[in-house]
Amino acid sequence: MERMRLLFIFISILFNATTLSGVELLVHNYYKEKCPLAEDIVRHNVEVAVLKNPRLAASLLRLHFHDCFVMGCDASVLLDNVEGMTSEKLAGPNLNSLRGFEVIDKIKYLLEEECPITVSCADILAMAARDAVELRGGPRWEVLLGRKDALESSFSGANILIPAPNSSLEVLIDNFKQQGLDIEDLVTLSGSHTIGRARCLSFRQRIYDAKEEYHYGYDHYKRYTSFRRILRSICPVEGRDNKFAPLDFQTPKRFDNHYFINILEGKGLLGSDNVLISHDLDGKITEQVWAYASNEKLFFASFAKSMIKMGNINVLTGNEGEIRRNCRFVNA
Repeated sequence: MERMRLLFIFISILFNATTLSGVELLVHNYYKEKCPLAEDIVRHNVEVAVLKNPRLAASLLRLHFHDCFVMGCDASVLLDNVEGMTSEKLAGPNLNSLRGFEVIDKIKYLLEEECPITVSCADILAMAARDAVELRGGPRWEVLLGRKDALESSFSGANILIPAPNSSLEVLIDNFKQQGLDIEDLVTLSGSHTIGRARCLSFRQRIYDAKEEYHYGYDHYKRYTSFRRILRSICPVEGRDNKFAPLDFQTPKRFDNHYFINILEGKGLLGSDNVLISHDLDGKITEQVWAYASNEKLFFASFAKSMIKMGNINVLTGNEGEIRRNCRFVNA
């Protein structure tokens, strides 16, 4: 059953038939009459959580990303393990990595108190990601709302469709294309690595692999840069797999354009960051990176546009899916 569903998703994406299905039913101010305080409740609780722990901003943004790339933006990533269905939380890219579930749980609880069975978990994820970015100094955008929640998760889809931290540029481009996103979206959304952290397990290959694509810029001329020495001190060849390093060493808690400055200098933490430059054969990506590195307003405007586009991937609307009472379980 799971394989058949994945096959259907791949075919649908291939023919670009469902990538943005239901988007015409998503609207601004969807909850204005149904639940007027919905966006205020989401924002307030995201703000409280991020003030207590700034890392949660990146976590909430990542939750939305990992949700949308598997079967669409349908909150399938929030479902827990139940008999006959393995949670996406246990998939390789998510296990011991995704965080922020408790924040979503609290928001959902409060929304159920305010407006029972009205605000979907998928919409909560989209709003929380937007608010998390803005609260860390990033742009704000109007989130289209009206998504429904999935009735199942896809463990195998999470293992296949979420980009790996050591992906080549070719793989990244293909991965985003499957979701209806282009190269410009890929570069723009990679800018989310301006906040957050990564485990040693995710960037070890970037440090010790001799492949030139992982060591663009200063590394091209010098075998051991000070940046690589710092990374080696954090992440040895073996062990300390769960030791963290910031994705942006300069401004790790602020959403800004410094990520693009970093990769131009060969200081992207992940291999998938550095290949944007080192694998760019025609120079178009490098040109876009330079534009964002020199113009934060341009990056912010583009990021907002790409986030709206990503938030519309394979959404469920109308009679599709449901509005869960608890984001961790489908309704009985």
